[in-house]
Amino acid sequence: MSLRFGTFLAPFHEPGENPTLALERDLELIAHLDRLGFDEAWVGEHHTTGWETVAAPEILLAVAAERTRHIRLGTGAVSLPYHHPLIVADRIVLLDHLTRGRVMFGVGPGGHLSDALMLGLDPATLRERMAEALDLIVRLFTETEPLSVTGTWYRLNDAVLQLRPYQRPHPPIAVTSMESPAGMQLAGRHGAGVLQLAAGKGPRGPIDLRAHWAIAQESAAAAGREVRREDWRLVVPMHLAETRREARDGVREGAARWLLGYVQTVTGRPAPVPGPADRVVDQMCEAAGWVVGTPDDAVAAIEELAERSGGFGALLVWGQEWAGREATHRSYELLARHVVPRFQGSLAGIEASGVVAAARAGDIQRERVAGVERAQTAYERGREGAPGR
Repeated sequence: MSLRFGTFLAPFHEPGENPTLALERDLELIAHLDRLGFDEAWVGEHHTTGWETVAAPEILLAVAAERTRHIRLGTGAVSLPYHHPLIVADRIVLLDHLTRGRVMFGVGPGGHLSDALMLGLDPATLRERMAEALDLIVRLFTETEPLSVTGTWYRLNDAVLQLRPYQRPHPPIAVTSMESPAGMQLAGRHGAGVLQLAAGKGPRGPIDLRAHWAIAQESAAAAGREVRREDWRLVVPMHLAETRREARDGVREGAARWLLGYVQTVTGRPAPVPGPADRVVDQMCEAAGWVVGTPDDAVAAIEELAERSGGFGALLVWGQEWAGREATHRSYELLARHVVPRFQGSLAGIEASGVVAAARAGDIQRERVAGVERAQTAYERGREGAPGR
């Protein structure tokens, strides 16, 4: 199994501190991940709650592109029901050119019902609107024949994208999915990738990842398309340190504030564990798939996810600031140094070379001793034959 690694940034920032500096930390983190060799960084779109303040991920990613060299940058995700499809397509294609093909196009129905209500949208229509918008955007990406369409909330008259995608036929598309089958069905219909935002345990119990993937496969087959496991990204909360105790103590307070003070209190989603606050991290690691521990814990968790899912293509760390800037950066560094190589094959040659050298160690040592003895003997003979002796 060869995996890609990256981060999925909502991003979350606790209210009460300078929001400008919080956004700067997001950019700094993406640049840090680029230096560490991570493959992907995804940034979300939200408009309410006070914790997630990036309203236009394309703008933040455009700035990030100027500070990075290699890492691929994705919208995670554009809330399609909130926007005219032509405007979304135009902006993604522009970012595709500005990044020289590093952009990925993640889409979703909207992360918060409070966003939809503020915009006057019926939450019951969001998934249908997302599917309708994505169908049209793909046509705009791939067709140059002008389109005239009257949709549920938009109208196009002889519409064509004047700037064609830099990547052909278009930037990679990924659809968000949690527990509902809707995201998997839409991904299958377009042969798109998946951003799996719930890989552990949800309100209704453990996520059956194999059954989830089967929905995408069935939908793809019905549409005459194919979905690839390498385009399936699992998003997992993760924080690493040298010891499990250090890791858990480092995030204990911040994680409890996020789960109980934000997820449960602000968004209205029930916490999947009973608490109290000082037990939240331990309970979520045991019951909901959080990975808070050592690099070895991360390796074991990823292997378990591979077994549960039948195989996937990328592991994305659900970005948090539970432990503060320095510890967060250190966590990603430990992941890059000690976990990523195990799943990308980069240690195979090093380990094989070490095995060969170890097997020959005895012979090499005997040759080394013999070489020293030969040199000593030659030296002594040279002295004996030197003039004046």
